[in-house]
Amino acid sequence: MALTELTTANGTVQLPAFVPDGTRGVVRTLDANDLRAAKVQQVQMNVYHLMQSPGTTTIQALGGLHKMSGWDGPISTDSGGFQVYSLIRQNAKFGSLTDQGAIFRIEGRKFKLTPEKSIQLQLAYGANVAFCLDDCTHVSDSLAEQRKSVNRSIAWAKRCRKEFDRLQSQKNAKPAKLYAVVQGGNSSELRTECAEALKEIGFEGYGYGGWPLDDDGNLVSEMLQLTRDLLPDDLPLHALGVGHPANVTAATRMGYTLFDSVMPTRDARHGRLYTFTVDPNETHLTGKDWFKYIYLTDKKHLKTATPISEYCDCPVCQTYSLGYVHHLFKIKDALAPRFATLHNLRFMTQLMENLRREQR
Repeated sequence: MALTELTTANGTVQLPAFVPDGTRGVVRTLDANDLRAAKVQQVQMNVYHLMQSPGTTTIQALGGLHKMSGWDGPISTDSGGFQVYSLIRQNAKFGSLTDQGAIFRIEGRKFKLTPEKSIQLQLAYGANVAFCLDDCTHVSDSLAEQRKSVNRSIAWAKRCRKEFDRLQSQKNAKPAKLYAVVQGGNSSELRTECAEALKEIGFEGYGYGGWPLDDDGNLVSEMLQLTRDLLPDDLPLHALGVGHPANVTAATRMGYTLFDSVMPTRDARHGRLYTFTVDPNETHLTGKDWFKYIYLTDKKHLKTATPISEYCDCPVCQTYSLGYVHHLFKIKDALAPRFATLHNLRFMTQLMENLRREQR
């Protein structure tokens, strides 16, 4: 049976849960009250972006991530490992990798991120859950590259564990948790080797690492299931970067408990909304037709007087019509992306409520 709760110094998260990405200290277009209205429980931020802007001294001067953002619930922080994949592994001009860490070169500036520095920054910012710096890959990368990634990620995890424990032992340290990330691409042998090594080190939770989709955009279900089976049932297991509603549902049924992705909020800002085709409070979600997309720019919504979704209790659906939200997008009013993001996040939290009921 998968874990049902995650307790942190800033509150308890009911699992499974979707964690929206507030990469630079904000879930774009929303404030903390909007997040609460959407029934978000936890937010994920990113140390790579935060160390650049607003920067460590500014974050500390503003009281840490919680006080700065006005969000008093749990915050997890990505280590910067994903940017190893999305930047350095995609284009050498953005930096380089060594066994010591990653060196990023962005707009004429150089940023060095070691396992120790990543942990130092995450804890200095006040994260409730920190992630080990890892060497993230794509599932189609060569076996040789996957081997390097696994060896590096294990070595970095040991260094992260040591630095995390050192900082947590200091007087007045805020209690936090450290998750390690399982790499290995599409190799069951490497995934197993990485998971076993990380379990031997010991962490408070684990993440599925690497790009979670294949070259055709399909969820790498076999590797997700294998990784899930290798890890303890009584600890949180975070499917990093999984955010499509169907993929979240599938991975939850495998036993994953946490998900983060920019997809629902990015889709919202571009006018693609998620809606249930059945009542999520009454229905077991099976097959492929339990949700659909609404494209706000479609002219057919111009005079629609009903809400975006009859099954949604978000502030937008409770107050405004789909036709009005279409109008806001058409005139490019600032309310439009805010309303759309509020709705999509409430869809995701409703989805997780449904999946929690299914598992109880």
